Amino acid sequence: MQKIFVLLLGLLAWSAAHAAMRTQTVAYRAGDIAMQGVLVWDDATKAPRPGLLMIPDWTGVNPVNIKFAEQIAGKDYVIFLGDMYGTSVRPKNNTEAQAAVKPLLADRPLLRKRVVAAFGELQALAAQRAAPIDASKLAAIGFCFGGTSVLDLARSGSDVAAVVSFHGGLGSDDPGLAKRIKARVLVMNGADDRGTMPDAPAFLQEMQQSPAPWQFVAFGGAVHCFAEPQAHSPPGCVYDPPVAKRAFALMHVWLDEAFAGSRTGSRDGAP
Repeated sequence: MQKIFVLLLGLLAWSAAHAAMRTQTVAYRAGDIAMQGVLVWDDATKAPRPGLLMIPDWTGVNPVNIKFAEQIAGKDYVIFLGDMYGTSVRPKNNTEAQAAVKPLLADRPLLRKRVVAAFGELQALAAQRAAPIDASKLAAIGFCFGGTSVLDLARSGSDVAAVVSFHGGLGSDDPGLAKRIKARVLVMNGADDRGTMPDAPAFLQEMQQSPAPWQFVAFGGAVHCFAEPQAHSPPGCVYDPPVAKRAFALMHVWLDEAFAGSRTGSRDGAP
């Protein structure tokens, strides 16, 4: 009997030590459009942790971006990968992604409704305790088109604690919306990003209206997609590991500060 008990304890310890990332599909709606996001977390511990809405690049919710969300979440966050297109739109290549994103970039109020709905679903998941989310610590991050989207989440006046944009588009249909921003906004772009940096001067002028803390970082020598490991489309869209490491370190500190309600943080490191 004693041997069996010891064996059971060993199996339980092994199970706890080898807990895996969990993913859960989540159906929700944005107006009259059916959406499907993915909730990602590490079940090694049941301790509540901050919840992040993550809006991926223009390829949307797919296995590559789900894996990327798992890497970022680690043991630190629960991530909800938000859907900006609807369940009937799942781009299979960049041509389809460009077609999917075009209507949203042409209709920024619609884009804002979609990203606000995604954040609202994260809030609902936290309230429902669908995963170990600390409902008092909710933020949003985004990459490329996703960076554009989370910036518009901030411009919507949402109560999100912070938003972090990685190589996102900087333009706005209404710069005056910056006056409504409540979130702490961290924006990081490659200095050699020809797609986003031409809008940087206007963006800086816009953000001077924001009543909330904000920071803009331009990484010298970096181009678009610098934070995404799957990006290999030179010369304009290329993963840059050293820059990505610095960018994620800044993200961690920025989120720590937002969740602590202070201007100081101590965490560093990559996802």
